[in-house]
Amino acid sequence: MTMRCKTLTAAAVALVMLTAGCSTLEKVVYRPDINQGNYLSPADVQKIHTGMTKQQVAYVLGTPMLHDPFGSDVWYYVFRQEPGHEGITQQTLTLTFNQAGELTNIDNKPKLSDQK
Repeated sequence: MTMRCKTLTAAAVALVMLTAGCSTLEKVVYRPDINQGNYLSPADVQKIHTGMTKQQVAYVLGTPMLHDPFGSDVWYYVFRQEPGHEGITQQTLTLTFNQAGELTNIDNKPKLSDQK
């Protein structure tokens, strides 16, 4: 009976160690970083200002990821970053143009300088 008790105790300890190791094993497994969208550096964003034309903005930042589906007066530059074992971050730059094609509003959330 003692041999059987020792065997059951050893099996229970091994089972607990195997299931507890799953959370630490997850950090060891390689998970690639996933980057999607328009990568914008803070220096590039600082180059744009109101009064610029669509062509000037596209020259500095490149083509936007999304256009306003009901017209072409709003451009969205979206960059989503999902590091392997960290939280997801997203930066969205929304540019609004007037009917003449001049930049009238810049909405940068969250600001590039606020992120790591």
